[in-house]
Amino acid sequence: MKIRYLHTMIRVKDLEKSIAFYRLIGLKEIKRNENDVGRFTLVFLAPDGQHECPLELTFNWDGDAELPSDSRHFGHLAYEVENIYETCQNLIENSVTINRPPRDGRMAFVRSPDNISIELLQRGEAMRKSEPWISMPNIGHW
Repeated sequence: MKIRYLHTMIRVKDLEKSIAFYRLIGLKEIKRNENDVGRFTLVFLAPDGQHECPLELTFNWDGDAELPSDSRHFGHLAYEVENIYETCQNLIENSVTINRPPRDGRMAFVRSPDNISIELLQRGEAMRKSEPWISMPNIGHW
């Protein structure tokens, strides 16, 4: 049996806030579907050159009361970044909490506005360990 991975879908409470967050880690909107009958919007995001496996944000126009307050059961999304320190610094400057700082020069975790855990991994070898990252504590869950 032959299969092909298509996308990952997550439900979001505030579409624009979620899109802004995912832009900070390098994803861009590649497609949008508005469904008047179903009263929802689907927004597909992907890094440049990786449109074949996008992240799908599903926004229900009438709200989403069943959206869990803690999406830890989902696991996490993982993205490779060119410079873990620059990426994390940019997130901090945009008021994103680094839940698990890149103390090892390789891996960090943050949370989206909808509490989705996002793993950021350094491309290639780990960067040289440096401050302020080495001394930063974990914050909350990741």
